[in-house]
Amino acid sequence: MNTNIKNKARLTGLLYLLVIILAGFSQGYVRGSIFIPDDPQATLINIISSEALFRIGLISDLLAFMLDAVISVLLYQILKSVNKTMAAIAAIFRLLAHPAIASLNLLNHFLALQTASSSGMMSGLGLELQEAWTMLFMNAHHAGYLLAGAFFGIHCMLLGILLYRSPLFPKVFGVLMLAAAGGYLLETFGNFIFPGNQLVLGYIVGISAGIGEVSLTFYLLIKGIRQETVPQKMSE
Repeated sequence: MNTNIKNKARLTGLLYLLVIILAGFSQGYVRGSIFIPDDPQATLINIISSEALFRIGLISDLLAFMLDAVISVLLYQILKSVNKTMAAIAAIFRLLAHPAIASLNLLNHFLALQTASSSGMMSGLGLELQEAWTMLFMNAHHAGYLLAGAFFGIHCMLLGILLYRSPLFPKVFGVLMLAAAGGYLLETFGNFIFPGNQLVLGYIVGISAGIGEVSLTFYLLIKGIRQETVPQKMSE
């Protein structure tokens, strides 16, 4: 039984690493270099001049969200022995965050490309309108990203509790994932309640989530689980 769990843990680590690479590329590199907040002209020019990269960013995100659906199921199977109900709720929140909300939010990414394109739907309405609509969709994508982050923050909180209680993982990973949860939730609610602090909040979630998720990913990938013991009886 434990060999099966260890294999699932290592598969989860591999898929999680792919998600980090794909999502980091699309959010950190593609949109991070193309989308210039409060500068519609520069953003429009960047999208037009880097159209292929912008499209690759969308595909990269989509692949990451598809892999995240598999990760949700695998984490449930690994941690259901701790608390089956909590593990199921954690899986549901992760499925809602990325495979559902974030995937649908990619429509805003796609529509930004369509409005920016010289042959797109807005090309005949003038440069100023193109810039305005492109920024509207890019800002809408950012808002959708934050909404997904709230659901993912709850997932990380529940995951942190499960990891802390599980005999299969060092308790430090539970603490780190709880910190990541705080970062995600602070970024989402902080941006909506106190706008204008996007950069600071981005650093907070980047550090907390980066440490928590990356460290857990490599532990899963390299070691799998902590010990060769039969998981405790499932609690409802």
